[in-house]
Amino acid sequence: MYADYDAAPDLLKERVILVTGAGEGIGRAIALSFAAHGATVVLLGKTVAKLESVYDEIEAAGGPTPAIYPIHLEGATPHDYDELAASLQQAFGRLDGIVHNAAILPYLARIKDYEIEDWLKVMQVNLNAPFEITQICMPLLQASKDASVIFTTDAVGHDGKAFWGAYGVSKFGIEGLTQILAAELENSTVRVNCIDPGATRTALRKRAFPAEDNSVLKTPDALAPLYLWAIGPDSKGTTGKRLSWDA
Repeated sequence: MYADYDAAPDLLKERVILVTGAGEGIGRAIALSFAAHGATVVLLGKTVAKLESVYDEIEAAGGPTPAIYPIHLEGATPHDYDELAASLQQAFGRLDGIVHNAAILPYLARIKDYEIEDWLKVMQVNLNAPFEITQICMPLLQASKDASVIFTTDAVGHDGKAFWGAYGVSKFGIEGLTQILAAELENSTVRVNCIDPGATRTALRKRAFPAEDNSVLKTPDALAPLYLWAIGPDSKGTTGKRLSWDA
């Protein structure tokens, strides 16, 4: 379905969209795609060099000048998020979309063997950070005439499987957050959905399945039509849904 979506060249013209984990993988691919369709993209991530590389790619392709916002979500504090919102307010005055893509997966392990420190780190990046960014940016989203928030989920956040530990639990939390927030914003101009990108050729996937031949997997670029549809105006009226590439 989504692979056949044909986005208008100016689908996201004059829209401001924040993408977390924008330096590589799916985040990089969708940031480039959003910019190619007219969006001013705020590139958020922890590695400045990677963000600068994406920035340069967008400029070289003739897209709107993006913005870079380096932040290490693992150690970010409420004050850091306050500063993020203040910077976005000063620079743009609104947000037309957020894609929460950043995530970590340190290892697969039984619950009884999971290191507490690692559990807390995963929850901080995968669940707490998306909540805090969305909450602090809510006034910016509500300043938009048509805003879309996209959380990233996973099959193991919908159907619990052994050994997926904190990562799986964090994705269950993301799906709950999506449904609750969508219900609370049902009568607003902000829609909220989550996307399960399915098996994709990323570093996180390789960490989970080191023996897998990832050359047979789809590349992050293949996901662009799904994210374009979900972030753009054609998905208006769709909220609280779990969108899947494989659906």
